[in-house]
Amino acid sequence: MFTTFVVSPAFKAMKWSEAERVSVRAAIGRWYALVGSANLAFLAIFAVVDGVLGGFGALLYAECALILTLFALVAVHGAVFGRRLAGLAEDELGAESAEEAVTFARRRRGLQNLSLKVSWVNLMVSAAVTAFAVNA
Repeated sequence: MFTTFVVSPAFKAMKWSEAERVSVRAAIGRWYALVGSANLAFLAIFAVVDGVLGGFGALLYAECALILTLFALVAVHGAVFGRRLAGLAEDELGAESAEEAVTFARRRRGLQNLSLKVSWVNLMVSAAVTAFAVNA
């Protein structure tokens, strides 16, 4: 939620090119991945502990399935989208001609749109995990 509702609007206010924003976002994303992965691991551990102490029921199994889904979404987003977007941004900034830069920018925007959709799915799954955790 932080990156969606704080970082993205702040970056839009900056006077950087889109490619520069993607490069900065990639650097932030690498650091955020470390913190986010640790938080996700703790969430999974606490869900298992909750199951051991309180019993494994259908709600907890659903929560665990959603947590595994989050792990998959985070892995795909970081490994596929993050790296490819950063690479396309670098290629765009280092392009030898305006036409080449436009081609990289077009590819980057298409990938950004897909990445945004995955981010929204991630946000919805996170909200569902929160709802399950509250009701467990």
